[in-house]
Amino acid sequence: MSQIEKKNVYNRERSKTQVKSTVLKKTSKALAALMIGSMLLPVLAFAAVNFDNVSYNKYNKTVTGSVYSDTYTVSDNVYFSVYSDSATQNVLLSSFNATNFKTVDGVTYYDFKINLTSVSDAVYDAVYVKTTDGVAEAVYRVLNSGVAPENPINSGSSGWGGGGGSISNDGVIEVFGDSVDAFTLQRAFENSKEVKLKIKGEKLAIPADVLAEALKKGAISVTIINDNGTITLPLVALKLEALAKELGAELKDTKINVTIAKVADATVEDVTKAVYAAGGTPIKNAVDFNVTASGNSKSVDVDFGSTYVSRTLNVNKNLDANKATGALYNETTKKLSFVPSTFESKDGQTVATLKRNGSSIYTVIEANKSFEDLASHWSKADVELLANKLVVEGVSDKQFQPDRNITRAEFAALVVRSLGLNSVTANTYFTDINASAWYADAVATASKAGIINGYEDSTFRPDAQITREELAAMIIRALTYAGVASEVSESNQAQLLAKFKDSSKIVWAKKEIAAAVNAGIINGLTDDTIGSAEKATRSQAATMLKRYLGLADFID
Repeated sequence: MSQIEKKNVYNRERSKTQVKSTVLKKTSKALAALMIGSMLLPVLAFAAVNFDNVSYNKYNKTVTGSVYSDTYTVSDNVYFSVYSDSATQNVLLSSFNATNFKTVDGVTYYDFKINLTSVSDAVYDAVYVKTTDGVAEAVYRVLNSGVAPENPINSGSSGWGGGGGSISNDGVIEVFGDSVDAFTLQRAFENSKEVKLKIKGEKLAIPADVLAEALKKGAISVTIINDNGTITLPLVALKLEALAKELGAELKDTKINVTIAKVADATVEDVTKAVYAAGGTPIKNAVDFNVTASGNSKSVDVDFGSTYVSRTLNVNKNLDANKATGALYNETTKKLSFVPSTFESKDGQTVATLKRNGSSIYTVIEANKSFEDLASHWSKADVELLANKLVVEGVSDKQFQPDRNITRAEFAALVVRSLGLNSVTANTYFTDINASAWYADAVATASKAGIINGYEDSTFRPDAQITREELAAMIIRALTYAGVASEVSESNQAQLLAKFKDSSKIVWAKKEIAAAVNAGIINGLTDDTIGSAEKATRSQAATMLKRYLGLADFID
């Protein structure tokens, strides 16, 4: 039985226990069981009295934590003992005062801090803490979680008990089993607005009601960590009440389920083929990140809306951020696509942070693409960077045609790709879009995301060459979708556009062009002309995309 299952049994089924604070006395010492590690394991539990936030530091010989009960009437009587052996025969301390107690939402917590420095010169790798009312008792083995200090000044860390987990030295809560219990999570959010949970497996179930309550109190996120990667869930993006309603379940019966799993061998092979087909080199094995909600015997995918959720993958080499990218593997098309991603390399290791608003299979690749017609072109660096990241493509392997004008449909497809959006099946957004056209889904996706509006006659005019005015407007909308505020006041708009003698020719997108100028996304054709009506080229479009992606922190 897992610790969490045991804890649930304690809370619901065990007999009534009252605990009391009193003064205890030290007696003897003995050999400790030599157990190496940093974790908290329950040994015995006969009552609904549970340990929480417990840690043992063998270097400064302190044991701290709490006991609590939410099921039975609790008085001010608590008894503690500390032992050096699993049989609880060799007592180190047999009396101690609780330092503080409080009742929150019907749960009474008793804090304790035990100093063993005067008990023995021996250093134990594990001690046993017991609480009892003289009839029932609960015992926990606490392994050392302290770190040997470089000097004698203050060394140690905290641990979470009661089957929930333990806190490592970097503040990460190590969770035992495939779910985190409500009390451990609740106490974690009391100490931090950004909670981190480390799991040994590939799945974790999280109680939705605790997340909802934490959000009301100002909590920001919960991060799940395992050997495959990490994912950080912004609590506000989970829409917990709406998920419970969709499931037809009470919030207290709803779970948020997170999976960070290696893909099957067959999928690894398919991903590798897709990487080479995209002109890249595989760098990291693919990982399946999935977030669902469950309750009432149902399960639904969690939709993050326009909120970009961060995931990390560790790569065992330094990466050139201009040549590396995060990528999504589509199991249906068996192709890769760009995922907004940044890289931090140090000492032969790289952490890749991938940002996207959906669940999928993700990996990291490298590419080193070049085009013969960019050899001396001003846009060479920007175009090749975006080609390496699967955002732009050449008209062939060796040609990009940088000075060719770009159509509205082509640029809509580039913006959708740059945002890493899920494709929307084409419908009747615009009267002149044929559902079988190559760009139909891209236009539908861009329209749904608010990137394009079309014309008053309900047309989109996909084959029309895009103007710099239209391009600037679409870029600013993409920046807004990415969560970056870019608006400027009317007075600042006038000031920003005043230096361009042709600014009066801007037809409808003055605020968007002003915002693009202010953000450094668009420059004038000359020092004093903006050229809003001029047709945009493929190289201009790529450069503006690169600038906005940098502002959104979607690329380095």
